[in-house]
Amino acid sequence: MSRFFQKINTKKILGYSEGALLIQVLVFAGISVVLLSGLVGWSGANIKASRQSLYREQAFQIAEAGIDYYRWHLAHAPADFQDGTGVAGPYIHAFNDKDGTRIGQFELEIIPPPTGSTLVTVRSKGKVDALPGVYRRIEAILAKESFAKYAWLLNAANPPMYFGPTSEVFGPIHSNFGIRFDGTAHQIVTSGVGSYTDPEHGGGVEFGVHTHRNTPPPTPNLSVADAFRPDEAPPTNPVPSQSEVFLAGRNFPAPPVDFTGLTQNLQQLKTDAIANGFYRAGSGTGGYHVVLKTNDTFDLYRVDTTYVAANGCINSAKIGSPPELPLGWGTWSIQTETLLGNFAFPTNGIAFFEDYVWVNGQVSSGRITITSGKFPADPDTYTNIIVNNDLLYTTTDGQDAIALIAQRNVIVGLNSEDDLRIDAAVVAQNGFFARFDYPNNSCNINPFDGRFRAEITTYGAVAASQSGEFCHDSIGGICEGSGYSNRTYIYDSNLLYSPPPSFPLTADQYETISWKEIR
Repeated sequence: MSRFFQKINTKKILGYSEGALLIQVLVFAGISVVLLSGLVGWSGANIKASRQSLYREQAFQIAEAGIDYYRWHLAHAPADFQDGTGVAGPYIHAFNDKDGTRIGQFELEIIPPPTGSTLVTVRSKGKVDALPGVYRRIEAILAKESFAKYAWLLNAANPPMYFGPTSEVFGPIHSNFGIRFDGTAHQIVTSGVGSYTDPEHGGGVEFGVHTHRNTPPPTPNLSVADAFRPDEAPPTNPVPSQSEVFLAGRNFPAPPVDFTGLTQNLQQLKTDAIANGFYRAGSGTGGYHVVLKTNDTFDLYRVDTTYVAANGCINSAKIGSPPELPLGWGTWSIQTETLLGNFAFPTNGIAFFEDYVWVNGQVSSGRITITSGKFPADPDTYTNIIVNNDLLYTTTDGQDAIALIAQRNVIVGLNSEDDLRIDAAVVAQNGFFARFDYPNNSCNINPFDGRFRAEITTYGAVAASQSGEFCHDSIGGICEGSGYSNRTYIYDSNLLYSPPPSFPLTADQYETISWKEIR
């Protein structure tokens, strides 16, 4: 009896009765089931997400493989933008694992470059067979660099290049030899030599890139005998920044640029012009005059006579035409001409003239390469291109492109515009880009209107084998001899990968210029 009451009292003391424990067990069991079910569901979802993430990563790598494949394809067939099929895409390729088992595919869309450009757009879509709804897309732009990568690119040894006090250059500058720069350089200036002797002022050994503006340049600790060694180490004494001249700095010695690619393709340009471009043999007179139009045509003139300057007005080098032609001593100014007709821009964009060529005018979304040369090549008969009047783009977004490729020089003549602008990629294969010095005061006669000019502006790129100037005998920024008092050179970065038609390239292989994932 006492045990019975003791049991009852114990239950009361503990605060529960029979059956209450079962309810609590069921509650906790239900909660456990719910939690366990949630955990299982979460684990399943997590596994599924992990698998999906894995397949998405595989799809991404398959898409990358598609880009790599087509870059390889272009290395072997650089002009094939249809994946070897000859028909429009898309182009689908199976993708196998290391054991040769198919695990997915990539689908390619190829956008060929515009005329004259090297920019190829490749879009690759990667898929995994195990999860068909999953894919990743990548877009890559491939291109070959052109030689138009500098505002000025020079191979000049003697005399080295000189930029005067009123020269302003917006773009990189490089010379395989020395540079004296007294103007304002907005981007880096580089030289292929550590030091050199500058014959222009008869001084001692100079830095590979130096200036005489504001403060005398320090002398490098090198001997004159070492001055032109391309592998010469930088001078041991500190090189001052002189940031008022070199806004982005200077670098020397820098790796030289191989000019072979600039000089070897003129014969090929002639062949291409004959096959699918515009070609004219020698004029039999003074050359040709090309006037570009904004409707993708050009007027072509035969130059019948050029001005022969009177009273001893000659350029300082006495450089003119071959002696059998009445072109005087290099005034390079047209006197009379005959219209030959209006012609459409050639299909391949190449116009080749086996004679001297004067060029001016304007293009609008036009792309053309104008070349001048005589064959068989002989230094005594190398030809020039002359620009005396504005040569202009309508836009500067890369749609317009002009190249002037001369066998010898690209010249601004005596009778040139007072405010001259030249929009073009200029190549002087065996000469310079310049205006001759006309030191004789008798040049101040009509129709030349004097030796002095106000301003020249170039927008594009210049590559020349020799140095040349547009201002001669500069004193305090004033052209005391002749030329343009103010000179502004602006680099057109569009030319690097979208040069004019058949412009020289620095490499045969395509490089990846940009890469991104797209939807």
